[in-house]
Amino acid sequence: MAVILCLETATTNCSVAIAVNGEVKAIREENNKKFSHAEKLHVFIEEVLAEAKIDKNTLDVIAVSKGPGSYTGLRIGVSAAKGLCFALDIPLLSISTLEILARQVKQSDCYIIPLLDARRMEVYAAVFNSEKKQIRDIKAEIVNENSFSEYLEERKTIFLGDGATKFKELTSHKNAFFLENNYPSAAGMASLAEAKYKISDTENVAYFEPFYLKEFMLG
Repeated sequence: MAVILCLETATTNCSVAIAVNGEVKAIREENNKKFSHAEKLHVFIEEVLAEAKIDKNTLDVIAVSKGPGSYTGLRIGVSAAKGLCFALDIPLLSISTLEILARQVKQSDCYIIPLLDARRMEVYAAVFNSEKKQIRDIKAEIVNENSFSEYLEERKTIFLGDGATKFKELTSHKNAFFLENNYPSAAGMASLAEAKYKISDTENVAYFEPFYLKEFMLG
């Protein structure tokens, strides 16, 4: 049984959860367009530990959302995670931000395409099948009316994330469905982190860097 602190800061949603044996025991999150991560992250960590009645010294591992996403948000989350790992002498797990988002979809027999805002008409995107298995590499891409056509022609395709509205304005395809107001959350990290912990799929704390995917842009 692992006690895992999960940190998700890749978007405007600052999210922290305590998971025990893959189940969320406490969560705090705030979606602030001005990015409240620097002010809220450590406060949320203390609050979830207190609510779950867990001493931080009994944590087994820290899990962090690795990106892609906001440079600023990722940097804050990863810095906090690495600091805790060093202080507590425990391992670090990293979870794909787009996989965390894809796990929010409950429908079957569909493709799932999480889209994160990457400025202007660009998004960070990956493609998952209905079993939540990634079937296409993560890319930073500019969306147009023909984007993702090979998936839309095959079957129902669900788009979600803060970049989905960009594509929604461009397509009227009958197989395109959109989930509104979905952001990556630490709640979606619990089972993924537990699975990685069981097979010791950890990162080198000293050298781990977020998956920025593209060059730094403020925000």
